[in-house]
Amino acid sequence: MARVDVLMPQMGESIAEGTLSKWLKKVGDEVKRDEPLFEISTDKVDAEIPAPTAGVLAEIKVQEGQTVPVQTLVAVLETDKAAAAAAPSPAPAAPPAPRAPLPAPAPKGDGAETAEERLRKKSTPLVRKIAAEHQVDITTIPGSGFAGRVTKQDILGFIERAPAGAAPTAARSAPTGPVEHGAVEPWPGDRVEPWSKIRKITADHMIMSRRASAHVASFFEVDFTRVAQLRAKATEKATFLAYIVKACAVNLRKHPVVNAAVSGDSTIYRADVNIGIAVALDWGLIVPVIKHADELSLSGLARAIADLGERARTKKLLPDDIQRGTFTITNPGGFGPFAGIPIINQPQVAILGVGAIEKRPKVVSLPDGSDTIAIRTMGMLTMSYDHRIVDGADADRFLADVKKMLQEFPEGAV
Repeated sequence: MARVDVLMPQMGESIAEGTLSKWLKKVGDEVKRDEPLFEISTDKVDAEIPAPTAGVLAEIKVQEGQTVPVQTLVAVLETDKAAAAAAPSPAPAAPPAPRAPLPAPAPKGDGAETAEERLRKKSTPLVRKIAAEHQVDITTIPGSGFAGRVTKQDILGFIERAPAGAAPTAARSAPTGPVEHGAVEPWPGDRVEPWSKIRKITADHMIMSRRASAHVASFFEVDFTRVAQLRAKATEKATFLAYIVKACAVNLRKHPVVNAAVSGDSTIYRADVNIGIAVALDWGLIVPVIKHADELSLSGLARAIADLGERARTKKLLPDDIQRGTFTITNPGGFGPFAGIPIINQPQVAILGVGAIEKRPKVVSLPDGSDTIAIRTMGMLTMSYDHRIVDGADADRFLADVKKMLQEFPEGAV
């Protein structure tokens, strides 16, 4: 008879805790090695955690909805089924949380922080320690991590840039304090559903981005007829999105300011072209990243898009899959909208929105100079950009080059 402890895993070096969002097995169930056992949610990714060995789930130590530090004992597996069946039943789950929004909890009297407080401060224990030593208010630092999280590099750079003799807290003020979502009283018959962690992170990140960046948008109508013709001839058909990613990857090299980030009063021109693709999930929004997208062929990009999308939907993404993006593309066009204005994915400075691609009447010029109305495959591209460093001319030149490539897509680029 052997008992195997199942611990809360550490999904990335900056992850200090995780929320057990769902048990996929119950006490007494047999599990196979590597079979999904439970789901966790961190501030970087949702994931299914596999069983470390085959056996029977004998004890559940952490209930659904609980947030615990990494390496906390979550469950016990028993390799002997008879012994496991005799194990006592787990304690009843804690009562559900109140079904209406409540104010943020006050800090505990012993000085310990709750998980919610740590999330609002967007930092790891190491970062908070550095902040305390240097008397830095973390809420004044624009974070470069996922969802605006303040990383070690962020706070060290912040301290280094502080003017001599000045308190670091006053060195660089930024509109990135805790986001407060006002409470609204539910009416009789209303259904109140508390936000999941990924929904809360997304909400905070969007508000923070609107505060941090000077949002401006440009719209370009693109004739995708050439791409449609290439797709019709191809034996391995790539999606329209793959062609758009290819065009963006090629042209981000030519327009580095669109592939940049703002750091204080400096611009960081990224050496890599890492394109994030927003994926809409039933439980929220996530942006996995295609690393070195400019080095991939069209078919390679198509495979990467399909792989990341599938792993996002099946909760198989790793923390590294959603980090180090330099530019983001969101594709709501699959749902039918003509166009939209997306919010920048911090700390990037631009995001491209793809509208519905469909056949429409279009005025075209003939070789003899006359005009006619033809049926063309058309779509709208919208780019939101940070006007602090990306001027309208910069954005429009980039979009014009993307449009030109899509309308004249070269055979060699496939």
